[in-house]
Amino acid sequence: MNKKANQQIDWLRLIRTENIGPVTFYKLLERFGSAASALEGAVELSAKGGKKIKPFKEEKAIEEIEKLNQIGGEIITRLDEDYPPLLGSIYDAPPVISLLGNKSLLKKRSIAIVGARNASLNAQKLAKQLASEIGNGGFLISSGMARGVDASAHTGALKTGTIGVLGGGVDVIYPKENAKLYDALKEQGGVISEVALGTKPQAMHFPRRNRIISGISRGVVVVEAGIKSGSLITARMALEQGREVFAVPGSPLDPRSAGANRLIREGAGLTENAQDIFNALEALPKTRPNLSFEENNQLKYKDNLSYQGDGDGGEKAHDKVIQLLSPNPVSVDEIIRNCQCSPAAVSMVLLELELAGRLSRHPGGRVALTGQ
Repeated sequence: MNKKANQQIDWLRLIRTENIGPVTFYKLLERFGSAASALEGAVELSAKGGKKIKPFKEEKAIEEIEKLNQIGGEIITRLDEDYPPLLGSIYDAPPVISLLGNKSLLKKRSIAIVGARNASLNAQKLAKQLASEIGNGGFLISSGMARGVDASAHTGALKTGTIGVLGGGVDVIYPKENAKLYDALKEQGGVISEVALGTKPQAMHFPRRNRIISGISRGVVVVEAGIKSGSLITARMALEQGREVFAVPGSPLDPRSAGANRLIREGAGLTENAQDIFNALEALPKTRPNLSFEENNQLKYKDNLSYQGDGDGGEKAHDKVIQLLSPNPVSVDEIIRNCQCSPAAVSMVLLELELAGRLSRHPGGRVALTGQ
């Protein structure tokens, strides 16, 4: 087995290990230098946090890769050249994604189109038309393969290139009514996911999926969305990631347009056609089309990187940090200011607690005890 294959297995094992999400994954890499070393180190750190974890088994990682290969798919890690370049620039980029379809599409400039599942006929027609026009302008269309606006956007861009980001495994069709669209995406476009094969979509997966939809894209277009819709979550994530947000205005009498109209009031680009998007993107500073893993993450990743602590960790920092935490989220910066410990020491205590399943991370750099 070559070095790349071994590295791929190690990365998959690390991200599939319990209590390790993308942020924790990169913190472990930063500390231990490689996924193989991090797998061992995570066990020791979790024991300090109060619960010793078990690394994901090597044979299970190999089995997942082989099953994906058998259905024509492949694993892509953030170190691979085929990894979507813009996605690699977000702080919680998925370390590993599974792909079915044409991986060359992942390198194209992308625009996301999202919106209501119960979309009006006019919204579906407009989403399809926008996707076709934007696709003909040289962009990939990304969306979530949901019914309504998502499905219409994918359909409009099948000829030019479109990627569906799934909330479950890439082998799980959801919703079932989009089975034909799923097959078309595999043949003419692609489907990707960060979760394991066979994983059924769950509510907690969709915000994570939404950050990938926006993370891949230079901009997000919202076509019909209620005030509490997932599309507004995608728009918020896009703003946090430094992406452009566009919205199609709708009737104030239709609650499905309330979210898009609010986005426009808050500064989103009012969008009636593809040219509105092209004009807005053309006015932006040019961004580099492809960044290396190190440049994107500002992480000095080396196979044999050593970590040097700053000497003020241990029980003292552990006790102080625990005292400041509660089930209510608080910012990490606030913890650092109040515990009189170094950022490195605080970060290490939080990492230990998270690996032990006693800490959860929240948007805005906040953390909270889980109650375990």
